[in-house]
Amino acid sequence: MPLIELQHIFKTYHLGDVDVPVLKDVSLAVHRGEFVALMGASGSGKTTLMNLLGCLDQATSGSYLFDGVEVTQLSRSELAQLRGSRLGFVFQSFNLLPRASAQENVRMPTAYAIDKSPSAEIQQLSRELLTTMGLGSRIDHSPAKLSGGEQQRVAIARSLINRPQMLLADEPTGNLDSRTGKEILAIFRRLNVEKGITILLVTHDAEVARHADRVIRIVDGQIVEDKQLSAQSPKPDAATDDHYRSGQHRRTRNSLRIAGDATRIALQALRRNVMRTVLTMLGVIIGVAAVIAMMEISQGASVAIQVTVTNMGANTLLVTPGAPQRSTGQIGEKTDTITPEDAEAIAKECPSVVCTAPIVNAWAQVVYGNRSWSPIYLTGSTEEFLKARNWTELDLGRVFNEREVVGGAKVCLIGKTLVRELFGDRYPIGEEIRIKNVPFKVIGVLSEKGANLLGTDQDDIVLAPWTTIKYRISGGGMGGIPSRDSLRPHPGRSLAERLPGAQHWVRTESVHQVMVKASSPETVSKATKEITQLLRQRHRVAEGEEDFRIYDMAEVSNVLKRTIHMLSGLGMSIAAVSLIVGGVGIMNIMLVSVTERTREIGLRMAVGADTKDILRQFLVEAVVLCLVGGFLGILVGRAGSSLVGLLMSWPTYASPSAAAVAVAVSVTVGITFGYYPAWKASRLNPIDALRYE
Repeated sequence: MPLIELQHIFKTYHLGDVDVPVLKDVSLAVHRGEFVALMGASGSGKTTLMNLLGCLDQATSGSYLFDGVEVTQLSRSELAQLRGSRLGFVFQSFNLLPRASAQENVRMPTAYAIDKSPSAEIQQLSRELLTTMGLGSRIDHSPAKLSGGEQQRVAIARSLINRPQMLLADEPTGNLDSRTGKEILAIFRRLNVEKGITILLVTHDAEVARHADRVIRIVDGQIVEDKQLSAQSPKPDAATDDHYRSGQHRRTRNSLRIAGDATRIALQALRRNVMRTVLTMLGVIIGVAAVIAMMEISQGASVAIQVTVTNMGANTLLVTPGAPQRSTGQIGEKTDTITPEDAEAIAKECPSVVCTAPIVNAWAQVVYGNRSWSPIYLTGSTEEFLKARNWTELDLGRVFNEREVVGGAKVCLIGKTLVRELFGDRYPIGEEIRIKNVPFKVIGVLSEKGANLLGTDQDDIVLAPWTTIKYRISGGGMGGIPSRDSLRPHPGRSLAERLPGAQHWVRTESVHQVMVKASSPETVSKATKEITQLLRQRHRVAEGEEDFRIYDMAEVSNVLKRTIHMLSGLGMSIAAVSLIVGGVGIMNIMLVSVTERTREIGLRMAVGADTKDILRQFLVEAVVLCLVGGFLGILVGRAGSSLVGLLMSWPTYASPSAAAVAVAVSVTVGITFGYYPAWKASRLNPIDALRYE
């Protein structure tokens, strides 16, 4: 049975409304092991006939049998499989990948082989083929560094890598000098005799045609002569032929190998134009970096909120004065309505409350010797403040007592930051600092607390009795503190009762806020209701007209979280726009790449790539482009969030979920914006792609 059998083949091209017949009723048969020259003048139809025989083009009508299989009935995928496993092509213009080495060019068809050898075997075979072609020392050279004859030898080695049954050579000596041309023809003869490969040589040169055993002359699309020049080359025995075509240790092409080949080809393509690749990735890098930075900053802020809530106590409440006045129907200014006795009443009459602490805040510079410092917090309170803040552990000294609070004693506790800034290595206990020229004796050093959720240093604090801060530093109150001799503590009695003759100013003087600690986080809601009901009674206000507000840490936490999420959402929107812009850029570059590489696509199809292979290749290129950009974006985003945390003291949190989201987003962008260029590339006709200029 002939290897090739054509019966009544017609091929007509449609150029607009004009039909141009190229092949007219062509019938021929080619047997295994033949060396056939297809000869004719330019425009005679010989190249079209070769393209039909090579399954690069399809006949308008007629029958084409290859090894008994009707080729005209095969799908695009089946035709690609036939080209890749049974046929080899040698083109006049060589059609080598310009930025790939000789060995990479030779092994290129193996990426599309159905039965695939191991990678090490492919490497070895490609080296052997190049060595056989006399290019053993030029394996790593690119086509630009090879002569025309050497490039044609690379093309021949490439055509043999998948061990084809038939080799089709289109004017293989047309671009070579006569000596090199004879060397190439000698190689064809050796392949025909020693390997038993069927060779179909297309030429218009009678001298070249004489090297074949059989010459078929075609004129105006019809065979006018079929002449046998010499005896047919001996056909190799079946064992040798099967060994040559199938090879040893062949393995079925699996999904993992397909993915590996596609990734390798994609990386090779991206390396060919590094600058364009980097610029294309820039949009993805910026978008992913923005996503990472915003997620890490927002998650860091959320973690800091939780830490702050834990430090202050999840069961802590703040009672503040100054709700809007509503008696006139207009929102007025805030009024100070919370007094120390309100704090005492809350602690005494609300069952869900553990302790309360009145708070007075001030701002002033602290001086010690020739050093000065402006603390962030200058707070007046009672010893219950530390209990409410879960800050009962001291590094040094003691806490001021009730007598010192009632008497407005000039004593204080300081945080670690003030110890470092004012005292350095000196022992601070017993030392005297001055605040607004008022001397304060340091009696204790607070344990280290660290920064809060906004990055504010909680250890930058001076804590003193609230009476001292209010009347000696803030300048408020009745103009002075009662004499020390009249201040005697009496357990169970109110503050007014412990200050004889001072009931009026005690009841009317106010504090900035009262910190309340509920018995547990679960009782916060109950404690809020109890405090609200009590203060309504004490302040004689109706429901809805309260002159105070109660904040629990959960509410503060939720407000901060909502604010952070809103800002994060804004940042994520900007990041999304960057990713879309980056995706559009990738689509544009990929479309340009498809146009630039049209001949390469045709070449890959000629050596066995089918529609899925081309689609996969360009899609993987887009995904790899986005993945590399995504990983770079992760690094840039991580560095950016760290820089923000360093410069602005804003908490950040490195989250694996953020990196996972970035990778997923990168892959999605690559698939979304890379699919159309990949699909467009896969729909190209191989013969049209090869002819593209």
